[in-house]
Amino acid sequence: MYKKVLTIQDISCIGQCSLTVALPIISACGHETAVLPSAVLSTHTAGFSGYTFRDLTDDMPDVCNHWIKEKIKFSAIYTGYLGSTKQIDYVKDIIESTKEKDAKIIVDPAMADNGKLYPGFDQNFVNAMKKLVGISDYVVPNVTEACMLTGVEYKTEYTKEYVDELVQKLLSLGAKNVILTGIGYIDGKTGVVVVEDGKYSYYEHDKESNSCHGTGDIYASAFVGALTCGKSAYESAKIAADYTVLCIKETAKLDNHWYGAAFEPVLGELIKMVK
Repeated sequence: MYKKVLTIQDISCIGQCSLTVALPIISACGHETAVLPSAVLSTHTAGFSGYTFRDLTDDMPDVCNHWIKEKIKFSAIYTGYLGSTKQIDYVKDIIESTKEKDAKIIVDPAMADNGKLYPGFDQNFVNAMKKLVGISDYVVPNVTEACMLTGVEYKTEYTKEYVDELVQKLLSLGAKNVILTGIGYIDGKTGVVVVEDGKYSYYEHDKESNSCHGTGDIYASAFVGALTCGKSAYESAKIAADYTVLCIKETAKLDNHWYGAAFEPVLGELIKMVK
């Protein structure tokens, strides 16, 4: 079934992240992909200096009102990086106003990594994000974001009991299902914990030696694309993980490609996976 997916996040014109990743990946999965940019940047903010930034917060209600007037609805709504608590409030209104009856709401609480919040974010933003997570069908955080949302101490080495605590506290916020990424119990391995309808699963794979900017956005976008194709959360999480690994491996072949992951050359593989 041909479905209409809305993704709400910023556009970094250069950098292979956010909307410049989400739009082609979700489209490649066979869905009409609508976008609502929260901001436009000349590049992403990691490693570049002097980038331009255009805040589009004030445009978001007008866009929503136009969609309401035109009776536009979405089969799935996927949120990524949002720049302020005000944007989160607007996004909640947009979701309620434009979702179809059985629409899936997927929230990537893109706000932290490696034990720290991204620059410009504070506890007020975390508290606002908790409310957005609370209306989600699927929340897709990394370990740092899960810790920020739940108040659990961030650790780089942990047990399954620690992960279970994170999952339970995310569910207590109101999220119906949890996709917890970057979970590795032994050296050289990483994976994703999937909790769908109360059932726990874990998909483990090799951890690549090189890292890339934007892989979280690639993962979440591929997950949304596969899920909207009717795959289970576990199948979608596995597809997203395998595809992200392919992107990292492809990037490792390139010289000086430090600012993003080369997802485009292996888009054909993602198409095969979701079919």
